[in-house]
Amino acid sequence: MIALPLPKFTAHFLRLAAANILSNLMVPLAGLIDTAFLGHLNDIRHLAGVALATVIFNVLYHSLGFLRMGTTGLTAQARGRGEDDEVWRVALRNGSLALGLGLLILLLQGPIRTVGFALLPAEAAVQVAGAAFYNTRIWGAPAVLLNLVLLGWFLGQGQGRRLILLSALGNGANIGLDYLFIRQWGWASAGAGAATALSQYAVLLVGLNWVLRDGGWGRLSRLLPQLRDYTALRGLLQLNRDILIRTLALVASFALFTQFSARLGTPVLTANTLLLQVISLTAYFVDGIAFATESLAGQFHGSGERQHLRWLLGLGGTLSVAIGIGIALGFSLWPIPLFGLLTGHGDVVARVGHYVWWLLPSLGLGAIAYLLDGYFLGLTAGKALRNSSLLAAAVGFLPSALLAQHLDSPHLLWLAFTLFMAGRATTLARLVPSTLTSLDTIETFGELK
Repeated sequence: MIALPLPKFTAHFLRLAAANILSNLMVPLAGLIDTAFLGHLNDIRHLAGVALATVIFNVLYHSLGFLRMGTTGLTAQARGRGEDDEVWRVALRNGSLALGLGLLILLLQGPIRTVGFALLPAEAAVQVAGAAFYNTRIWGAPAVLLNLVLLGWFLGQGQGRRLILLSALGNGANIGLDYLFIRQWGWASAGAGAATALSQYAVLLVGLNWVLRDGGWGRLSRLLPQLRDYTALRGLLQLNRDILIRTLALVASFALFTQFSARLGTPVLTANTLLLQVISLTAYFVDGIAFATESLAGQFHGSGERQHLRWLLGLGGTLSVAIGIGIALGFSLWPIPLFGLLTGHGDVVARVGHYVWWLLPSLGLGAIAYLLDGYFLGLTAGKALRNSSLLAAAVGFLPSALLAQHLDSPHLLWLAFTLFMAGRATTLARLVPSTLTSLDTIETFGELK
């Protein structure tokens, strides 16, 4: 059972959120490391090839993010109920699924490479460099997916310090291996891929060592036969399916936004790309709060402490919106110096100024949407998350985006993006009162199992 006094709970929440934010901010560092080493080579095709292949990995691993999200909620709920064995069964079930998917990716690496590069046309030399990066990095797939489960499992137990240590280890190993493979051995893009893959295995080894140290082989061998609980497996697959659909709806909406921006012309595309960079930066901060909310919501759900859920939403929501609005105001009030850090082209910065105020509603509503995403992930309300994203994409984003294309209006395109965030926020917010009065069902189109 979880019985934290509110002041202690607030301090715990803030520590966990800070740990998640620091861990999140290390994510883009890995890409910057590869860019820094490859960008100093004489032949720029290696950098371009890595950028091309990275798109394939981003789509692949982002789509499988349900391994992290599903693990966190189930682990947190089991911990809240005081069911230690179930905490470990979650790790074993999701770990087995991650290992199976990782091995499947290795088996299908040829078709994935063929389809991926066919959809990403580029010069032959760039494609060759990209394929070299792909061919080495792909061998890290099992480690990447198992690490998603480990991160979700540690997060579900509120172990934020371990998240920071694993992120620091992964980036540190990547730096050292990049230097060895690229600078010393001259492997170029293939070296960057090998460094990324091996750094993931380093993270996996340390994470598994912590797991074994916490529970030992005895507990794992005792619980392993219980993985044949087909009811639990079916529930896990249904939850992961719903989270996957939710993720694909988000990915598709962002991809269409970029594609529609390109159709409106290169100046609009470059301006919108910079604005999306601000949204991505904000997400690293807001997601840190959402992850902390996810962990504690699951624990309070498991222990039945609904009064803490209300406090959790108030604290997490206030911090998220404050960060979202604060960053939006900063870039809106001082666009020239801040966007000047991202590009030296004055004409691009000037065009950004035409649309920069759309950051206020986009980030304000987006902060609420991401926070509620974390809340409902903690409650493992996969159906609610799935339907919310599908409805926001189909009713909020797509009609206005198509109209923006027809009328050649960048502002209408930003309205579509804002409506997408508003749709996600409002549909999930409507379900919140049900979670505070009953943890059995959510009315309308959402459902808690």
